[in-house]
Amino acid sequence: MLRTRSVVAAAAAAAAGLLLLPSPAQAAGSVHVYKIYYDSPGSDTRSNTSLNGEYVQIRNTTSAAVSLKGWTVTDASNHKYTFGTFTLGKGKTVTIRTGRSTNTSATLYQGRGAYVWNNDRDTATLRTSSGRWVDNCSYNSTRVDYTMC
Repeated sequence: MLRTRSVVAAAAAAAAGLLLLPSPAQAAGSVHVYKIYYDSPGSDTRSNTSLNGEYVQIRNTTSAAVSLKGWTVTDASNHKYTFGTFTLGKGKTVTIRTGRSTNTSATLYQGRGAYVWNNDRDTATLRTSSGRWVDNCSYNSTRVDYTMC
């Protein structure tokens, strides 16, 4: 709804001959929760493969790389993942999987032996190292296995 209002406002301003410049936040983009794959494929066996089938993705749409050191991703039950030394490049997405494996520049692992994301409803919250809220994404459905934020 907000995007629709912005488009309508921009069109009205253009029709009136006014020039609208994007706000600094709009021009800079954001770091935000992009996708949650909350119901891993197959049976929930707690195998590492099954645990890694659920994940959350964080996307950087800013024009610069962003250090996520100390940033956190939590669910509604306060399962918390804290980023170590990690920089998310401009225009890049990082996938944070629940299970174990070797971290790469595109995929990080929580190292858990149990699922984080509920199969029916939950909320992912992204915060800076100082605890400032950045973004959140919620879902409430068993009809699909993921949500785009």
